[in-house]
Amino acid sequence: MTRGKRSQTAELEVRLLREGIVESTHQVQAVVCDERGRMLSLAGNGEAAAFIRSALKPFQALAVTTTGTLETYNLNDRDLAIICASHQGAIEQARQAFNILWRCDVEPSALQCPIPADKQSPLEHNCSGKHAGMLAVCKQRNWSLGSYLQPSHPVQRLILEKVADLLQMPAEEFIGAHDDCGAPTYFMQLRQMATLYALLASGSSVDMERIIRAMTHYPEMIAGPGQFDTEVMRLTEGEIVSKSGAEGVQCIARVGEGMGLAIKCVDGSRRAKYAVAIHLLKQLGWITPAIAETLSDVHMTIGSFKRLDIIGELAML
Repeated sequence: MTRGKRSQTAELEVRLLREGIVESTHQVQAVVCDERGRMLSLAGNGEAAAFIRSALKPFQALAVTTTGTLETYNLNDRDLAIICASHQGAIEQARQAFNILWRCDVEPSALQCPIPADKQSPLEHNCSGKHAGMLAVCKQRNWSLGSYLQPSHPVQRLILEKVADLLQMPAEEFIGAHDDCGAPTYFMQLRQMATLYALLASGSSVDMERIIRAMTHYPEMIAGPGQFDTEVMRLTEGEIVSKSGAEGVQCIARVGEGMGLAIKCVDGSRRAKYAVAIHLLKQLGWITPAIAETLSDVHMTIGSFKRLDIIGELAML
């Protein structure tokens, strides 16, 4: 990946104001890259590293789109969307994950994601679609179902190879760890996350174009009504693709333009990353003022007495 002229600028600060008085602050880093890995704009340290967490899901879905699994089991774009999702366990979302398993003749008991508290089935876990997709690939390739979450399993090696190829790095250089759902996730620089999303939305790959289409055509599958990812994709009518990750990670791309934005809230705050995402999407001109206002009403105004305020902007490199 090509290095930019600078790799560090001032971080963004998110302030929680209670009736105009600062009560709490969050430090946030963000970077915009193109599909060649060049940093175009920056706030903080573009080479700071974090686990990408669930923002990896569109790239884990490449195991499904590149192996003929969709065609083998006649899976559609709604199925592909739930594979990329961090959903809320709603009935229609759990049913969509079940549909994948039903079509490839795999029992739901094969899912190794946890059963959420106060739920009845692993199908209701927010990662059930991703796990169902992995199991579908295993069934199509005659790979073991029982060990599909192990980093050494062929489906996990395939996913890592896809990510490594996109970033033009040896697979063995990646640092992995188990995500909360049990599947591997990877520790990478913010600029690498932004580059992955730039590539995802660049139009350079039929397989990634299908993932984009599934996510933007069925945003209600990706998170749920009122949730940031769902609403920003719905409001922008396919111009933006957005995927959250836990611990303050947010990745966004401008579809068709080969530009990706990666955000990391240092303390892992969800509220801060969404506030920054709205602020930066508006600065970049990726959303209209009207869309920014709609999103801000939900994600930046917190009750009657509190709101979030952002200090700082992306520095152009």
